[in-house]
Amino acid sequence: MSAASGISPAQAKPPHVSAQKASGLPAEVVQALRRAQVPVQDVSVVVAPLPEASRPKALPARLSHRADARMNPASVMKLITTYAGLSLLGPDFTWRNRVYVDGAVHNGVLQGNLILRGSGDPKLVLERVQDLMAQIQAQGVQDIRGDIVLDRSVFDIQPRPPGSFDDEALRPYNAAPDGLLVNFKSLIYTFTPDDTAGVARIAAEPPMAGLTITPSVPLSAGACSDWRSGLRGQFGSASQVHFAGTYPRSCGEKKWPLAYASPEQFASRVIQAMWLGSGGSLSGSVRDGPTPARARLLVETPSLPLSDIVADINKFSNNVMAQQLFLSLSTPGRFDSSQAQVLSWWRATLPGQAEPVLENGSGLSREERSSAAALTRLLHVAATGPHAHVFQNSLSLAGVDGTAALLKDRNPNANAIGKAWLKTGSLRDVTALAGYVQGTSGQRYSLVVIVNHANANAARPALDILLEWAVKDGAPRVTSNKQRQGR
Repeated sequence: MSAASGISPAQAKPPHVSAQKASGLPAEVVQALRRAQVPVQDVSVVVAPLPEASRPKALPARLSHRADARMNPASVMKLITTYAGLSLLGPDFTWRNRVYVDGAVHNGVLQGNLILRGSGDPKLVLERVQDLMAQIQAQGVQDIRGDIVLDRSVFDIQPRPPGSFDDEALRPYNAAPDGLLVNFKSLIYTFTPDDTAGVARIAAEPPMAGLTITPSVPLSAGACSDWRSGLRGQFGSASQVHFAGTYPRSCGEKKWPLAYASPEQFASRVIQAMWLGSGGSLSGSVRDGPTPARARLLVETPSLPLSDIVADINKFSNNVMAQQLFLSLSTPGRFDSSQAQVLSWWRATLPGQAEPVLENGSGLSREERSSAAALTRLLHVAATGPHAHVFQNSLSLAGVDGTAALLKDRNPNANAIGKAWLKTGSLRDVTALAGYVQGTSGQRYSLVVIVNHANANAARPALDILLEWAVKDGAPRVTSNKQRQGR
């Protein structure tokens, strides 16, 4: 993603700090930071051995540089939200999506309204909405002689203008949380070349009532480079998406995810289209509203378990899912209430550690702050806690999956591939990395590195070098007397 985090312009000065003043940073990391024109004083790093059952007392950090500096960690902030969620709710927690009726059902006809009451479910995607429609019809409702009412009241939040964070209203990462979040409020456009007809066929999902989309565009010759610009897409209308350009034949099939122009209408248009597409009929409209006290529960279905949700949040850095979880930590879900809840949990779980500055819990923020020292302590507590396995497996495996998979593209021979479980973070002037590393000696480490500077994104090679340095520790593993005696 690309966004601003509010770093001071003074931090954009070129570095003038020698390697000797870098507080122990490896020389090759300092050199990479110089190439990126990032001063070492705008970097915070801690690499520390993880505690073990046989050695519960923490060993000194292997590397510590500006550990207590208050930094914007970008999406690394999701580590706090997801571990707080696992601790407070448990990995088996599910959101309960409920469907009510406020009239009699006879011979497939509902004489009244059908109410979909949102639970804050972070992953109510297309397939799960289809399943919900099937369950409604299995309960005898085919023809609704009334309205479909969407109840979003589980969250008490104010609407947020699209693109208010960084003026990128169509970027799916900017989707706002919602008590009834459907398919992340985003469409996926698929472009498939049809050589016989000389066009690229355009399909979109999920279906949306009242939205027309250009069905095809002419194929063009040339390289598949800036194919999205070449389509000349027009997305500003809630009722029409128009492509006025061409699509390069050499691209093959491509997908383009985009947020919808009117996010407040997204759920109603999708629900209407999917209900009618499933064979149901509707005499009224799809509208927002509360669940009447007289309504009767028709269907209740659980979300995916929290263990699956945190894996999506951390591996793929899903902002809106992180905010859904964050809001779900208070009732009704409010940002200020969830902030208080997480800070209370933090004080009880990590006493003495500097408290984070929280806004929405996703890291898509100019205000959120933490330190490498505090995040290191969080990683250590998580590694020895009851949810250690779920938490580590929620992180992206370096060079293999999630956002850290790109390491293999940058360095196919990296020693860190398959040996580091990481959460990445990136804003316009922030780059960060945090997680667990398996050293070649057998020692396991936590690693946290945060860069706050106008040239932060150019410092990504320095983070790769630091990760390699952490993996190639070359030192014998520390063992206890009992381990050496074979007990």
